[in-house]
Amino acid sequence: MAQRSRLEPPASLVDWGILVSVAALVVTGLVSLVTGTPAGAWLFVVHSVGGLVLAVLVGFKLRRVRPRVTRSEAWDRGTPVSILLAVLALGALATGVYWVFAGLVWVGPFTLLTVHMGLGLLVVPVMLWHFRHRFRWPRRAEVDREGRRSALQFGALLAGGTVLWRLQQVIAGAGRRFTGSKQAGGADNDFPVTSWVADDPEPVDTDEWRLSVGGAVGSPTEYRYDQLLDAASEEETAVLDCTSGWYAEREWQGVRVGDLLDRAEPAAEGEWVRFRSVTGYKWSVPIEEARECLLATHVGGDQLTHGHGAPLRLVAPGRRGFQWVKWVTGVDVTEREDLSQWVAIFVSGL
Repeated sequence: MAQRSRLEPPASLVDWGILVSVAALVVTGLVSLVTGTPAGAWLFVVHSVGGLVLAVLVGFKLRRVRPRVTRSEAWDRGTPVSILLAVLALGALATGVYWVFAGLVWVGPFTLLTVHMGLGLLVVPVMLWHFRHRFRWPRRAEVDREGRRSALQFGALLAGGTVLWRLQQVIAGAGRRFTGSKQAGGADNDFPVTSWVADDPEPVDTDEWRLSVGGAVGSPTEYRYDQLLDAASEEETAVLDCTSGWYAEREWQGVRVGDLLDRAEPAAEGEWVRFRSVTGYKWSVPIEEARECLLATHVGGDQLTHGHGAPLRLVAPGRRGFQWVKWVTGVDVTEREDLSQWVAIFVSGL
C-alpha cells in the first residue's frame, strides 16, 4: 500500500491535470471538426493522448473521493454535481475508446462518435458548475513541496499516454484516416446518409429548382438543372470525411465553381464564396479555394440521390463532411466570411 501511495500523484496534480486535460480535449476536439488535411493530424494525436491521460487521472480522482461518495453522511450540495460530472466524463471516455476499436456504430440516428462528442461537450458546463462547490487554488506550500515530483509524474503520464496511443494505433488503426474515420459504404451512392442537426428536406423538384450565382458580382446568373447536367464535365476524386466517424473516397462529377464565378464576374473586393442550401444551411470558403471546388451532380458515375444532396452538392477536398453543403441553391460572392453560418448549421431545417 505504501508503494501505491508513492506512485499516486498528489491531489492538486490530479485536479489540475483533469482541468488541463479537459480544456485540451475540448479545444482540439472542436478544432478537429474543421480540420481535413494531414497537416492537422497532430490535433487528433493530442486529442487521443489527452483522452488516455484523462482516463488515468479520473481513476486517481475516483479512488480519492470514493469515501465521500459512498457514505451518505458525507454528502453535501456539491456531491450530486460531482457524480453527474463523473458519469459524463466516464461516458465520454468510454464511447471514445469503444469507437476507436469498434468503428462505425449507430446509436439511433447518431453514430457513437457523435454521442462521444455530445457527452464531451456536456462535461464543460457541469465542470463549471462543479467548480462552484469544489474549486480552490493550490497552497504555496503544496506547490513548493510537490513541484518537482508532480512535474515528473505528469511527464510520466504524458509518456504513458503516448505509448498507449501508439499501441492503440497498431491494434485498431488499420483502415483509418488520420482523423480516425473508418471507410464506409460500397460504391457510387452507397455510403451513409447523414445530415447536420435538422436538415431533412423533401426531394427537390428539379423542374422548379434554380441555382443562383450572385452577391458581389457584375453579372448575377441563374441556372436550370438541365443546363448544369449538360455542363457537368469536370471530374475529381475526393474523400468525403464525415465528423460522424466515417469516410468515403469517390469520383465526383459536376461543374467547377471557378467556371461559374468567371461568368458572374466577381467584384475585386469579393474574397469569400458562400454556398447556400435549400434548408438555409450555408458555409463560406475563401474565393481562391472555392474556385477549385466542384458542384457535383454525379458520384461514381450515377446521379446523386436525394440523401446525398441532389440535385447539387458541394465537393470541397480537404474539408470535413459537414462543410460539403448539400442541396445547393445559391452561390454568393461576399467581402468577408459569413460568420452567421455557425448559427445556421444549428437552426437550418427547423
